Amino acid sequence: MHSPAGLELMKAGFNTIARRTLAAGLFGAMSLAASVSAFAAPATAEPAAPHPWQLNMGKGVTHSSQMAWEAHMVALWVCVVIGIIVFGAMAYAMFKFRHSKGAVPAVNFTHSTKLEIVWTLVPVILLVGMAWPATAKLIAMYDTRNAAMTVKITGYQWMWKYEYLGEGVEFTSRLAKNSDQIRQSHVIPKYDNPDQRHYLLEVDNMLVVPVDTKIRFVITADDVIHAWWVPALGWKQDAIPGIVNEAWTDISTPGIYRGQCAELCGKDHGFMPIVVKAVSKEEFKQWLAAQKAKNAPAKPAAAAATAAEAINATPAGIGPAQPAAPDASNTPTPEPAEPITH
Repeated sequence: MHSPAGLELMKAGFNTIARRTLAAGLFGAMSLAASVSAFAAPATAEPAAPHPWQLNMGKGVTHSSQMAWEAHMVALWVCVVIGIIVFGAMAYAMFKFRHSKGAVPAVNFTHSTKLEIVWTLVPVILLVGMAWPATAKLIAMYDTRNAAMTVKITGYQWMWKYEYLGEGVEFTSRLAKNSDQIRQSHVIPKYDNPDQRHYLLEVDNMLVVPVDTKIRFVITADDVIHAWWVPALGWKQDAIPGIVNEAWTDISTPGIYRGQCAELCGKDHGFMPIVVKAVSKEEFKQWLAAQKAKNAPAKPAAAAATAAEAINATPAGIGPAQPAAPDASNTPTPEPAEPITH
């Protein structure tokens, strides 16, 4: 038998648990509402950039990121429904079957074979139902066929090298000098300063790609393991020396998208950002042509013409001496030859 003091203590404990359960449910609902409303925030100059008070996963700007977001939202709502059912059942049981109302424990309920079967089959059905679309999405995310162009990405300590295969264009991309100077000066950057807003997320050479184009990436490394990760694209791929991994993307919205190396690769791991600039197809063609012209060697004919112009423009007294033309006034006039007689 329990003493009256013990019963009062148990009642107080049950009431405390109930209040905390309800508070947790309300907090979860508020968090969910805030996460959903985060997408109603005004768009920024960088479409997929995170913004203050964003709680939910970003949608991204590619087909892969959209599929990942859809799978995430399905799992989230399944978890919300399960949480409501579980916490609702707990709250109902605590209030309905209180000891103060004379409730008696049901021993057969907790050891029921039917209940064991039900709460084993229901999670299995839910997991299979979520695994089927998730598997289809994973297969689609790794399908690099029918790509319009291929970009090779090589990770170095501590920079990235980009090669547009078949185009003869390649360059390296490393931390911008402004960010590096701030880092070494130990000055605290300010977000409201336009020059410091993208501290440690700015590079000297962006990866420029066209929108609405399926782009295949082949990713490797030269020294240690790196990881190429841009959240707005919806995937992350390891860059491993001696191994070539594949990925693809098709950016739908022009803009600038930032990421970082996501694998601990050395002392400057935090200082090798990634910046992708998506432009229209016409603008990308112009950019690619300019890169080819900048990297193209001088043609022999053009070099010869340039050399000839330089010789003709040489000032008097400089360069090789030229033979003087004969002076007609000082040249004696030859006498006519006498006729030959036999």
